[in-house]
Amino acid sequence: MSELIIEQITLEKANLIIQNSIKKAREIKINPIMVVILDHRGAIKACLGEDGISSLRFKIAHGKANGAFQMGMGSRALFNRAEQQAYFINSVNALTNGELVPVPGGVLVRDKNNNIIGSVGISGDTSDNDEIAAVFGIEAAGFVPDVG
Repeated sequence: MSELIIEQITLEKANLIIQNSIKKAREIKINPIMVVILDHRGAIKACLGEDGISSLRFKIAHGKANGAFQMGMGSRALFNRAEQQAYFINSVNALTNGELVPVPGGVLVRDKNNNIIGSVGISGDTSDNDEIAAVFGIEAAGFVPDVG
């Protein structure tokens, strides 16, 4: 019987995602960002905000990561779904106690076998730029980003 091996986001890998997301943010010259990484349980594995970030950015970044993780789809997909089914997304947001932000910047982290092993949420600039930084960080850590 073969054993199913699912990778996990270690603290080392989480820090690599953060470092590279910030590197990308500086490269494309966007506003300071907050990065929140959730692990395979949906628990916060690591987070970091650059100097100059506003105090609400943690909750926004967490909401992007949390929504993606709990719904099993990137927050871009949640954004598209919100446009089509606003009542549904509003209801799901109520079920998560307001911890779902359905705009791009929340990206699922998949292993090489396509298993969801966590998520990354970034807030600080436009949602599209937040997503660009998240995707770069995830890829730099050797994982597969899923914007959904």
